[in-house]
Amino acid sequence: MIHPVVKAVTDRIEARSKARREAWMENISRQAAQGKGRSQLSCGNLAHTVAAGCSGEKARILDMTRSNVAIISAYNDLLSAHQPYKYYPDQIKSVLASLGHTAQVAGCVPAMCDGVTQGQPGMDMSLFSRDLIAQSTAFSLSHNAFDATLLLGICDKIAPGQLMGALSYAHLPTAFVPAGPMRSGITNEEKVSVRQKYAAGEAGRDALLAMECSAYHSPGTCTFYGTANTNQLVFEAMGLMLPGSAFVHPDSELRHELTNETARRIASMAVGTPAYRPLSDVVDARSLVNGVVALLASGGSTNHSIHMVAVARAAGLVLTWDDISDLSDVVPLLVRMYPNGPEDINAFQAAGGVPGLMKRLAESGLLNLDAKPVFGELTDYFKEPHLVDGKLVWEEISESRNPAVLATSQEVFQSSGGMKVLNGNLGRSVIKVSAVAEEFRVVEAPARVFSCQHEVERAYQRGELNQDAIIIVRHNGPAANGMPELHKLMPVLGNIQKAGYQVALVTDGRLSGASGKIPAAIHVTPEAVHGGAIGLVQDGDIVRLDANAGTLECVADLSDRTPDGYDPEAHQQGWGREFFKVMRKSVSSAECGATILD
Repeated sequence: MIHPVVKAVTDRIEARSKARREAWMENISRQAAQGKGRSQLSCGNLAHTVAAGCSGEKARILDMTRSNVAIISAYNDLLSAHQPYKYYPDQIKSVLASLGHTAQVAGCVPAMCDGVTQGQPGMDMSLFSRDLIAQSTAFSLSHNAFDATLLLGICDKIAPGQLMGALSYAHLPTAFVPAGPMRSGITNEEKVSVRQKYAAGEAGRDALLAMECSAYHSPGTCTFYGTANTNQLVFEAMGLMLPGSAFVHPDSELRHELTNETARRIASMAVGTPAYRPLSDVVDARSLVNGVVALLASGGSTNHSIHMVAVARAAGLVLTWDDISDLSDVVPLLVRMYPNGPEDINAFQAAGGVPGLMKRLAESGLLNLDAKPVFGELTDYFKEPHLVDGKLVWEEISESRNPAVLATSQEVFQSSGGMKVLNGNLGRSVIKVSAVAEEFRVVEAPARVFSCQHEVERAYQRGELNQDAIIIVRHNGPAANGMPELHKLMPVLGNIQKAGYQVALVTDGRLSGASGKIPAAIHVTPEAVHGGAIGLVQDGDIVRLDANAGTLECVADLSDRTPDGYDPEAHQQGWGREFFKVMRKSVSSAECGATILD
């Protein structure tokens, strides 16, 4: 029996989206009605398509009874999560060639890492890279020579952007091909300790660098539960990859076979076959809600309060923050992973992973069981893959193998998912409270106002923040500077809290999956550059953040104040940021997905 709130939210998304979804489906249906894309190409078009192939490959691509699969890759060897993708295209092509099918790398998309650009000018382009990746994916598929799509992408903006772009070709069967996380390095407690000591001047750069290199040490996704791993968990819960495939290590035989199986299955799903299941059948209100439920139950990244809204819009759906907040009220926290707990993604996988979480959610009536995944039925996603005599089999998941990481039946870590919407005279914002202790969830203190995280860091180093304070960081919304993540603040604010002071963050910027023990009202909308009240707060104003009541208020009278005249474009020159002025001018609010889609 489905939970009434899950059903109500699903129903109202469908009702709210009716006209938009119908228009989107009509467009996808027109594309599907043309049949195989290659059949629409002229002889000259086809000649260009096969020119670089060997004779056997040319013959198979020109044979309309065979499948030709588009590979959209985010490979580069700078980023650990995407480095394993170097050999995937050849592997996929080899598997398909043995079956008489083909695959082509239709295109590669940009893949930047927020971990590399944290605190750097490049971070100002990070969020915009998602819509750029969506455009790149659409460009790559525009050759219209394909029967299905495989998306090779994992990290923060990359996987959501690929999905958004693929949704413009949603008449094609489409699946993600994960690569998996790196193995665990040092503990998360060690990481936090060294970072805080460095921020306080108690540890040197050599100690910090040694720690960081021990934490991020090999190919694979970073092991903490940030945006990259949230992408993988949520998209598996939406049925966009093989069951149980998100968190298998890159160098394992199981990972190799899962990649092969994904290629085999997607090639068998071309239009006109009994197995045909286009992406438009998979991404709907039901699967969208399932993804949000999994996000909340796992304590996932706050970035997904933006990404899920944008993905929904790309599929002709309208998802709101209120939908997410209402689901959060009834979806319990069932997973403890850093920053919501001490363990990492490998411990979650060992405890039962996504299949274990999905089974637990289904037992509580929190999933739309009639949602259609790419492969099979949703109940197949309660099973985990194994190799038996070299062959893939899926076995029903049992009870959690580590109740400290994945809650057992009838048990919860917290009665709500821990992501809430705050309302008040400072606007609307999102707060993640799953890692915030009860005694820190209500903070009332004088405001300290800044325009960037670097100013906060310098003020702390000068000893100016040894007090109760609500740190306001404004002019960091999508229209101002691309909404960078403000991770340099976390060690600083952690030290202030550790010293016994009340502290919270209020910003129109982002924090993502590293939102942890500090109460942080983020994504404040309207942002300062669009006249939001956050731009009117002054040093010393009393601000009250109440995560329990869902409010964010400035006690001062703001009615007679004027904006401070900050010119964000003056700070967006150089390092390539000037190319993104058009995006800053046209991007929607965080609440509408911070996207250039209308």
